Amino acid sequence: MDLLGALETLRRPLDRELFPLAIGEAAAERRALRELTGQLDDYLLPRLRALDAPLLAVVGGSTGAGKSTLVNSLVGADVAEPGVLRPTTLVPTLVVNPADRAWFMGQNVLPGLSRATGDGPGALRVVTSQALGAGLALLDAPDIDSVVTANRELAAQLLAAADLWLFVTTAARYADEVPWSFLRSARERSTALAVVLDRVSPEAVEPVSRDLARLLAENGLDGTRLFTVTEAALPSEKARLPVESVRPIVSWLAGLADDAAERSRVVRQTLSGALDSLETRVPALAVALSRQQGAFDGLRSIVSGAYAGAMADFDEGMRDGSLLRGEVLARWQDFIGTGDLMRSLESRVGWLRDRIVGFFTGRVPEVQLKEALESSVETLIRGAADGAAERALEGWSAAPGGAGLLERLGAVESARLGRASADLGKRAEAAVRGWQEYVLDLVRAEGAEKRTTARVASFGVNGAGLLLMLAVFASTGGLTGIEVGIAGGTSVLSQKLLEAVFGDQAVRTLTARAREDLRERVRELMDTESARFTALLETIEPPKGTAEALRAALQTVRAHRADLPPATAPAPRPGDTAELPATGSPDATTEPRSGDTAELPAPPGSGGDGREGEDR
Repeated sequence: MDLLGALETLRRPLDRELFPLAIGEAAAERRALRELTGQLDDYLLPRLRALDAPLLAVVGGSTGAGKSTLVNSLVGADVAEPGVLRPTTLVPTLVVNPADRAWFMGQNVLPGLSRATGDGPGALRVVTSQALGAGLALLDAPDIDSVVTANRELAAQLLAAADLWLFVTTAARYADEVPWSFLRSARERSTALAVVLDRVSPEAVEPVSRDLARLLAENGLDGTRLFTVTEAALPSEKARLPVESVRPIVSWLAGLADDAAERSRVVRQTLSGALDSLETRVPALAVALSRQQGAFDGLRSIVSGAYAGAMADFDEGMRDGSLLRGEVLARWQDFIGTGDLMRSLESRVGWLRDRIVGFFTGRVPEVQLKEALESSVETLIRGAADGAAERALEGWSAAPGGAGLLERLGAVESARLGRASADLGKRAEAAVRGWQEYVLDLVRAEGAEKRTTARVASFGVNGAGLLLMLAVFASTGGLTGIEVGIAGGTSVLSQKLLEAVFGDQAVRTLTARAREDLRERVRELMDTESARFTALLETIEPPKGTAEALRAALQTVRAHRADLPPATAPAPRPGDTAELPATGSPDATTEPRSGDTAELPAPPGSGGDGREGEDR
């Protein structure tokens, strides 16, 4: 694997939303993710695939700084659209030499933007100009402080895709915070940078330039190439600047276009800075991803705990004999009565058994008891599921990330989530009936033994099966048939009768197996219910191990940093220039006119230059 392959490996885990939960600084983390993926897609990967491709210089800055007018003036043609309305630059304009047009019309740079040669919105407008030498392109970006969010984001994206920033500010606004936040970003990423101080009154050129140079030094940008463009009275907002005002910038750009070695140095400086920035940006994203994963784990744990509680509620309902109250008890007592049941149980088991045999052979239809038991079990299941859904919803509402997830789901759907699903009744009915059939199969299998065949036959499979079902809800593991104060003597009687048919040990085994089968069926129902919650997480949760994958990919990038070849000086071509002037040299600025004073301009935003808001 080479450096390009390492970066492609780093890019792959980023190709989805990694911060869906509103926890911590999620908004800033999402923005950092967009910026990182944007720089990988728009700059690092395309540039590494073609190190010797034309250099891209992006002209950026604040609203009203005169970027479009500057671009038009630099190429000597009306290629960008200046004006007084804000925002002015709605469609970024890329100016290229005709020889480079094919390169920029493809998806080599800024692949996410469609290409256009007209003025349609939502595209990168590409125009050609002979004024720019081959090997250099100028991109007029939207305002970094535009009132339109999409424009601000696009401006940041374009600047991140640049080999070189030509950053434009004004004498009135050079101290504003927004431009400096971008300039500090350029410093942190070692982006090649030149600053144009525009619209400076002649008398303020020297003091304002000196103050701006001081601010650049204080912000770690000492030595940045600085150009000044003096204030000029233009006949209209679409007029171009005087040729003399922009001659130093034109000469500098022409030198870059002619000097392949210097272009190579600029590209590698910015490329190295972008690679260096990964050292802080990727680990920060990985830490944020770990927080997101922790929040997902917490939400999942809440659901797991809620539905574990549902199973505990169901188990308690099976143990405490409550299912033998109500309709089940009424159906049972219709036949056997309650008056002397407990007192006569030991002496009258044979008599009661005769009565029970009659009960199960038609005098009182067995289906009534079976249906009553079925309905009671379904009610217990529904109550446990409702309680779990309510606890899970309340837990999510109070947990990190949960409230935002429920808000995104909507009030109506959240309310539905807080109750058992609408079709639980049908599924519970099917589960209980399946369990009843299983119990009957147990009885049939046990009745096939020679020692129990006759006794089971005296009750019938259905009758013995119903007694076993009653025992499941009236005893614990088949070890006792007495639940004090619950359902009169129902549990005792069913236990005694079963023991008379199958024997003590067989009753214990049958009851335990029947109970566990029912629990497993109920657990499957609860798993389906809890999946309503976990499915919401699974649709948005980043893949497990994404944070670790990012850290490992960054380690691979580190290991291949040496793959980046150093800048090499190609054979000189006719017209190649000598070394370009350093920042702050006389050639880097427009010379102040005679009579310049030390008077500073009006404070930023005061409109002291008389043309506040005009984008020349």
